[in-house]
Amino acid sequence: MRIVFFGTPELAVPSLAAIAGRFGVIAAVCQPDSPQGRGRKLEAPPVKKWCIEHGVPVEQPVKLNDGAFEAWLQSQSPDICAVAAYGRMLKQPLLDIPPLGFLNLHPSLLPKYRGASPIQTALLNGDATTGVTIMRVILAMDAGDILLQEEMPITPDDTCLSLSERLAARGAELFVEGIELVASGKAVFTPQEESKVVHCRLFEKGDGLIQWRQSAPEIHNLVRAAIPWPVAHTPFRGEPLRIWRTEALDEPAAYAPGAIVRVEKERIAVATGNGVLAIRTLQAPGKRAMNVDEFLRGRAVSPGEHFGDA
Repeated sequence: MRIVFFGTPELAVPSLAAIAGRFGVIAAVCQPDSPQGRGRKLEAPPVKKWCIEHGVPVEQPVKLNDGAFEAWLQSQSPDICAVAAYGRMLKQPLLDIPPLGFLNLHPSLLPKYRGASPIQTALLNGDATTGVTIMRVILAMDAGDILLQEEMPITPDDTCLSLSERLAARGAELFVEGIELVASGKAVFTPQEESKVVHCRLFEKGDGLIQWRQSAPEIHNLVRAAIPWPVAHTPFRGEPLRIWRTEALDEPAAYAPGAIVRVEKERIAVATGNGVLAIRTLQAPGKRAMNVDEFLRGRAVSPGEHFGDA
């Protein structure tokens, strides 16, 4: 079985490792190195780092549709291609190359949350469950027939980071099972129900700004969805504070949204558009993230002060 793997971020690495361990991977394809950190130095994506460590050839095409990459993929003679969070659309000439097609790992229960941010969207919406789907890749985004699917719970403390790690780990196991089914000729694909399609848009940096007129549960879900990036944030005393951990309290808010209701040793209670949000971990500019008790040692914060622009 000749397999070419397509993937870029950390989410893709467990699938790459599992597939390589079970079948071998003749080459991997990921996006080009990108500038990272304050120095904006070029850094290899996680899939490339894994490939270097494990001796797997890696390609990083800038263009996919100029003919050169298509020729390269043809030269690899793949039986099947596996995709996990590659991050770029693949056009039909590429999809036609492997005789067994392309399989993709998608971290949601398709047809719910087709698109670029299924994990963040599930958290933002306060969903109790999500899952992983192994599907055939077709030209339409995330619209291919489903091979395997498994539901997974979302815990109250899950962030995008913790949930991504669990979905990636289980998805890798499911991916291996899916390739085995295709290779043995036992695969059964089921079309998605178009009447149940839910799309999700790209999660952007600006989405991390807290809108205090939202309810406490909504803001709490944003905090969870924005970890590790872009991290939820709010202005305070003219500077941006990053908010890492919160809880929605079951009590009414008697103050305007964004106003500090009370300051306790381990939490700062803030009024929202509906309910009270307790901040437990936060980060001042140029500082590391810290619990509220440590944050308060270096500064006095008083009820009546205001988060946000008001």
